[in-house]
This record gives sequence, structure tokens and C-alpha cells, in this order.
Amino acid sequence: MIDPIPASPDGALEPDVRERLEAAAFRRLVAHLRGRTDVQNIDLMTLAGFCRNCLSNWYLEAAQADGIPLSKEESRVAVYGMSYDEWKARHQTEASPEQKAAFEATGKPEH
Repeated sequence: MIDPIPASPDGALEPDVRERLEAAAFRRLVAHLRGRTDVQNIDLMTLAGFCRNCLSNWYLEAAQADGIPLSKEESRVAVYGMSYDEWKARHQTEASPEQKAAFEATGKPEH
């Protein structure tokens, strides 16, 4: 059983608790994306405006902001669970004309 979440007097979560919950949600998102190899990055970009690469870039930026030495490849392994090249070889398919058109119609979200 999970202990009750401590809150500050105004009802907001304590910063360390909020951070713990955010970290757990991030880990669950990464695990979910690792399990959904059928969902291509172009589909994520089209529908959500971000993809696995974006997530790994945000991870890298957070490490850099904290002074933690991390390479781009290491940040991708943290998200993909393997090297990016290995993931592409195993799971990435050529984008269909429909996928490309849908992505273009979004105005190309920032990647």
C-alpha cells in the first residue's frame, strides 16, 4: 500500500513528492513507448507533437542543466532501451505517403 501523499498547507504537493510522482510517470511513459514499437515516431509527432527522440533530447537537456555528463546516444538508450540504430533496424518502418502527408499537414512540430 502506498503512503498518503503529504501536501503543503495550501493543498499543493510537496516538491519532493511531486518530483517523485513525475519521475514515476516518466518511467511509465518510457516503458509504454518501449512496448509500443508498432507506433512510429512520425505518428507520435503527427498526433502529439513529440516523439521518442524529443523525449531523449529533453532527458539530455535535463542532464546538461544539472551538470551530468551524458551523451546524446546515452539519452536515446535511456528512452529506447537500446541504441537508436538498433531500434531503427528492429522497429522503424518507412513512412507511408499518408503518414508523410499527415505530418506535413501539422506544420512540422518542433522536433
